[in-house]
Amino acid sequence: MESINIHQAKTHLSKLLQRVALGEEIIIASRGVPVAKLVPFSNQHPSRPLGIDRGKFTVPEDFNDPLPDDILNGFYGDES
Repeated sequence: MESINIHQAKTHLSKLLQRVALGEEIIIASRGVPVAKLVPFSNQHPSRPLGIDRGKFTVPEDFNDPLPDDILNGFYGDES
């Protein structure tokens, strides 16, 4: 992984992007302090299989019942 300064990055952006497109990662630094990393763009999202937590949680019978007044009042800023 190469580290370059901001001036080099601005001057050679097209060439840097070509290198990144080939899989290289490049660190951009300001006064020797890393501030950004150029990495290849990935459009892939990790797969999340459906039902992976099946059986780990059960919806309570009273899930859709109205909330108690003390909890409802908390939503409206009424603490009485």
